[in-house]
Amino acid sequence: MKRDDIRHGGGGPLEIEAEDGAGTGAPPSDKVKQGWLLKPENKDDERSIDEKKKRTMFTSMRKICCAKYSVTVRSVVVVGILAALITLIVKLAQRSRHHVHPSVPDNYTTALHQALFFFNAQRSGKLPKYNNVSWRGDSCLSDGNSNTKNLIGGYYDGGDASKFSFPASFAITMLSWSVIEYSAKYAALGELDHVKGIIKWGTDYLLNTFNSSAADSIFNVVADVRGGDDTDSSGGGDQEKTRNCWIRPEDIDHPRTGQECYNCPALAAEMASALASASIVFKDNTNYSKKLVHGADLLFKFANKGQGAKDTGSADASSPIYNSTGFWDEFLWGGSWLYLATGNLSYLQLVTNPDLGAHGKVLWTDPKNRVLSWDNKHAGAFLLLSRLRLFLNYGYPYEEMLRTYHSQIDETMCSYLPVFTSFNRTKGGLIQLNNGRPRPLQYVVYAAFLAQLYSDYVDAISAPGWHCGSNFYPTEELRRFARTQIDYIIGKNPRGISYIVGFGERFPQQVHHRGASIPKNKIKYGCKGGLKWRDSKKPNPNIIVGAMVAGPDEHDNFQDVRSNYNYTEPTLAGNAGLVAALVALSTGNPAGVDKNSMFYAVPPLPSPPPPPPSPWIP
Repeated sequence: MKRDDIRHGGGGPLEIEAEDGAGTGAPPSDKVKQGWLLKPENKDDERSIDEKKKRTMFTSMRKICCAKYSVTVRSVVVVGILAALITLIVKLAQRSRHHVHPSVPDNYTTALHQALFFFNAQRSGKLPKYNNVSWRGDSCLSDGNSNTKNLIGGYYDGGDASKFSFPASFAITMLSWSVIEYSAKYAALGELDHVKGIIKWGTDYLLNTFNSSAADSIFNVVADVRGGDDTDSSGGGDQEKTRNCWIRPEDIDHPRTGQECYNCPALAAEMASALASASIVFKDNTNYSKKLVHGADLLFKFANKGQGAKDTGSADASSPIYNSTGFWDEFLWGGSWLYLATGNLSYLQLVTNPDLGAHGKVLWTDPKNRVLSWDNKHAGAFLLLSRLRLFLNYGYPYEEMLRTYHSQIDETMCSYLPVFTSFNRTKGGLIQLNNGRPRPLQYVVYAAFLAQLYSDYVDAISAPGWHCGSNFYPTEELRRFARTQIDYIIGKNPRGISYIVGFGERFPQQVHHRGASIPKNKIKYGCKGGLKWRDSKKPNPNIIVGAMVAGPDEHDNFQDVRSNYNYTEPTLAGNAGLVAALVALSTGNPAGVDKNSMFYAVPPLPSPPPPPPSPWIP
């Protein structure tokens, strides 16, 4: 099936396009889609009239000029051709004498290469030969629940040896989204195979955290695998004990069992999102893609069984450290990805059901819904569903909710602009999406990604911008926001420090990371023995290239202290957002998004039946 067949497939007439295609089943034209962004509701676009007048005047003047000076123009053309030939000969002579140097990559591309490398340092299990992190080795090769689950592999979440299914799933979802949108960029930069390998390492592990081969249903999932040694980390989930065990993952030599969860709908829906989005990344690997889709379907059914229940406050909580504060955003998020991965119309009907929107508090103006994170998927789901409206033809009964989601993402983009007061900024310009609390950078990178991605969507339908109320803003405002936030992270801040390890001349030296802080010297340090490395004032002996640390406080201050994870700890989810933002911002060719790969599994919607003829009246 060709993509054009899908894009121009039928659908109900859109209420909003009464002037173009209404009642015909035809897809909305680019003019109509541009109108969604270019003019506020119920307002005429007076500028279009002015532009027509200007073009008419210009055409008339051009005819007069061309008639009067045609002979002169021909003379100029001849002279121009001769000049061009001379210039070409000179350049060819110079090229033969001088070596042509390749262009220097931009900062975003350089940082992208490094940010991807961080995931190699976080791998658990039997490492592949190409992993290429000299101070890492095989680790935690006995992870599992005796005879039930093999939990070897996956990624360590941050600076310890714990594996958490919730943030890992979110990280995989966001990496997959970035690959689907910008696969050509990744390929041009030589990183496509690398990032796909990163994603697959994560999905292979997730498939082992539940019975992914079950025919129809599952009963539990593994929420986490935690701990250093069995004396300091096994007693019922004491977070402080885990933090006080400072040991290299390679030195953990005892079996670790995973915490199983029997009623954790938000976690299961997030895991479903990860597998569903990854299935699109691996669409050319048919068998693996089908395996991912089947696993995602099982997880979503499991989530649906417990919908409405919180993951917190009971023995069935997904994890004592990572718990969702809600459920409906993950349900909306997971259903959206499953529709894109399968083309099953029931998922589209689910995510555009007004009742789900009401449960998910879609119409709330709470600023928290503007902040994409491992715990809140509203903004991501809004943008993903707006993509359906912008690039495909959806009419009744889907249009009403898709328009609502589109409106919400417009407001989200407006809230990122400095002219609005939705969020404070530091004196150095860093947006405070978490209201001045610690570890701000993980939220900032996701906002930068959403802003750049939405600007690329708007460009793809040839619209120059969007409206915030009655005010029009060009897409360059979104790009400027994304650039200034990432520029802050890579060094354009009051302290002049890059918060990405290895990037630039100044970056954090005491990263809160066990493997990076303990030398690889063939000495095994236990939980207590390793504390001397945690408390050392010296730089880490191992540089964890590409790690984005937690970041500065609300006053642009940063403490490069290993023991303070609120400043110096990197995380899987944070780096995934950094990678997504960097590839979106990088200047590699081709620019813009891949409009079609996202919809490879989506069939054309049937055209609506024509209205019945009017009754005959004699």
